[in-house]
Amino acid sequence: MDDAVNGGQSGRLNQFFWELADTFRFSGRVIRELFHRPHEWSEFGRQCYVTGIKSLGLISITAFIMGLVLTIQTRPVFAELGADSQLPGIVMVAIIREIGPVITALIFAGKVGSGIGAELGSMRVTDQIDAMEVSGTNPMKYLVSTRVLATTLMVPVLVIFADAIGMVGSFLAVTIQTGVTFKLYLAQTLDQLWYFDILPATIKTFFFGFAIGIISCYKGYYAKGGTQGVGAAANTAVVISSVVIFIIDLIAAQISEFFII
Repeated sequence: MDDAVNGGQSGRLNQFFWELADTFRFSGRVIRELFHRPHEWSEFGRQCYVTGIKSLGLISITAFIMGLVLTIQTRPVFAELGADSQLPGIVMVAIIREIGPVITALIFAGKVGSGIGAELGSMRVTDQIDAMEVSGTNPMKYLVSTRVLATTLMVPVLVIFADAIGMVGSFLAVTIQTGVTFKLYLAQTLDQLWYFDILPATIKTFFFGFAIGIISCYKGYYAKGGTQGVGAAANTAVVISSVVIFIIDLIAAQISEFFII
């Protein structure tokens, strides 16, 4: 019994490492295709629209509520300490450094990552990808590289947009309760922000986008098992992307702390 359990665990561990190695190999193929001509600019533009512009509504609502609620929840503590003037800056530091990038990336993974996994998975199980290869079209370049590049570039753009909308929500909460003008609110916010609050938070969003694109495309591109395989590809793309986002965020936090110290 113990041998069977140990054998099963060993098998799952081996499968994990094989899939991890295959994912890195897949990433290498994608990066190579990004530098090989001809470039699929029209498809890349379409993917930027699908992954970026079409996500603005959900990102905007989430960011606005995030800034609003975070300010409302934290203001009583600052008021009790007599530090109301510090509230805008502290809230924006929290949003820009951590909450904004992570929440936006998670929403992006749930909306866009699942869509990519399902779309490519559906094309795989219906042999559309095989048909592209037979017809002379490079599916890695046309389907995968364009989506990975789009997600890599769109996540930082969406995060910056979400930070701005979060600031609007935070300002609305502050001005309703205290009557602070936007000019004063902006001054209090900028007084707390500095270079290492913005730069590392922006850099890690590129890695978030790349990870979401690679994982989602990988799961969809190698999907199998019919419609159940498509569902599994979409689901695992979201789950794994979310875990990887937290891992990247942890690594980025440690690196940022090292340079700040």
